[in-house]
Amino acid sequence: MAAYMRSVIILLSTERNALLRRGCDYTVESRRYVRGLRRTPVKVLFPDSNRETVPPPKGSEGRKEPKPAPPKAPGMKRTFSPPAAIMIPSHASVPASEQSNITFSKDRIGGLRFETAFPGDKRLARVVSIARSRTFREHQGKILLEGKRLICDALEAGAHPQMVFFSRVEKLCELPLDKLKRATLVKVKFEEIKIWSELVAPQGVMAIFSRPDPEKMSFPKARPTVPLSLICDNIRDPGNMGTILRSAAAAGCRDVLLTKGCVDPWEPKVLRAAMGAHFRLPVHCSLDWKDIRARLPEHTSVHVADNYCGPASAAEEEVTEHRHAEVRGQPTGALKAGDYGWVSTRRGRGNPDHDEYDSDSDSDDEAAAGLQLPRVDALLYHEGWGRGPAALVVGGETHGLSLESVGLAAETGGRRLRIPMVPGVDSLNSAMAASILLFEGRRQMLDSVETSARKGKAERRLI
Repeated sequence: MAAYMRSVIILLSTERNALLRRGCDYTVESRRYVRGLRRTPVKVLFPDSNRETVPPPKGSEGRKEPKPAPPKAPGMKRTFSPPAAIMIPSHASVPASEQSNITFSKDRIGGLRFETAFPGDKRLARVVSIARSRTFREHQGKILLEGKRLICDALEAGAHPQMVFFSRVEKLCELPLDKLKRATLVKVKFEEIKIWSELVAPQGVMAIFSRPDPEKMSFPKARPTVPLSLICDNIRDPGNMGTILRSAAAAGCRDVLLTKGCVDPWEPKVLRAAMGAHFRLPVHCSLDWKDIRARLPEHTSVHVADNYCGPASAAEEEVTEHRHAEVRGQPTGALKAGDYGWVSTRRGRGNPDHDEYDSDSDSDDEAAAGLQLPRVDALLYHEGWGRGPAALVVGGETHGLSLESVGLAAETGGRRLRIPMVPGVDSLNSAMAASILLFEGRRQMLDSVETSARKGKAERRLI
């Protein structure tokens, strides 16, 4: 009996295999075929002329099916209309007349092709690291700008963009697209921009520009300027430097000259504090005092800002200085540099990165303290010092003015400008003092122009 049953099973399996292989190369077994029927069948789309209706499967009456896409004619290109997620905002920098002409596609916008960064793309990290180092910025000639306003100001001034990183397409639409034709556009995730951004609330757009040359940039021609130059002497704090540049642009200065001891004006912190002032007036950095003399127009008087907190009036201060000179047994007018709290006993520096921690020896300080300081008369800041072409020197809070700046003021007949303060206050912030003196100089120069114009009108009436 067992042998009979074994032979029957073998016969049935042989006939089953033969039946599965008969007539086709592939056959679905009965069990798999039953499972396949339980699934939703594929909906077949027929041409418009032979369209048939396929009855929906059981149990799918309440389920909505997607509408079939219209047939694509041969030789016809498919156009993409901008969805609501990438509509151009009304406040974008693109003119309203051109917004309708901007076309969108998967990797193209307004005729510009952009790339999508893949996971592991290190380009953003690499360029940001380079832009944050002064050595790499100077060697490779690149700067980092972040935010719509700063990037637009740079493009309007004629700066050359190299790479633009953005998180969404509408962020790119806010920039003047016609000035980004030579730049590499890369779309990255917002999380990557947030990692490398120094802002509390990143705007989702960062750009790498070539280091601008102030001689080749196009500044606003209608900018009202006054014959006043600003000289920054050993300003090493990025926040103070940015605020000073912003005040200089607001006061209408002709240009800004930075000595070699100053912080790099293209540092990201300086750029944020300046709010685009770099692209509104020429900023010349890393200059020797010989170069500064050459850049000043003829008949320019150089004045220095005095952060000394002493008597309220200039006359009282002169008496105090003479009294100290007599006590030390020195002739009047032959005071040493170390006798003044507003003058540094160190000469002008080179790169501040090498002497950031003041590694000077005591012997150098003693030798510098014995140098004779040229005599520069003191004057209150609101008195008449801005009647003609002038330059204002503002020193750093730590070291004050350099000896070269005082010598240049003595040669050009400049004055030592003081801002009187109440007792107990050491000094003003460098940026605050510069702002007060710059706007006071502007006021005096404009008053001088108005006075001369009135005199000219009166003389013509008499004639």
